[in-house]
Amino acid sequence: MFEVRVTADFAAAHFLQDYNGKCENLHGHNYKVYAHVKGNQLNEGGMLLDFTFLKKSLRKVCASMDHTNLNENPFFKQNPSAERIALYIYQLIILDLESQGIDLKKTAPTADGQQKAFLYAIDVFETDTSRARYIPD
Repeated sequence: MFEVRVTADFAAAHFLQDYNGKCENLHGHNYKVYAHVKGNQLNEGGMLLDFTFLKKSLRKVCASMDHTNLNENPFFKQNPSAERIALYIYQLIILDLESQGIDLKKTAPTADGQQKAFLYAIDVFETDTSRARYIPD
């Protein structure tokens, strides 16, 4: 199995409406995001996936959230936790790449055990020591 990873970042504000503690107040983070792709089928050039496509998509998604108040995004239902942010980023990357003809949704391995490249995980770091990860089923 091969894995590739790209990273991007963004700064945004948020608060957690259903939380009792300091995170219920408006505050900000400098988020770091990792997108992981796994698979065991390399293309003709010996790559799992061209980094360029994944980096461009991840950076586009992160740029759309940069310097925003995440609570204003209806997806988060007033609770933009790191877990929900990871799911949101996953879904937007999948949609963006599909619009370019690149399918990174996980599928069952072929009869010979080959697994095409798929978006395996999204990591969202709120700080250097606090990370949430979304892994699709």
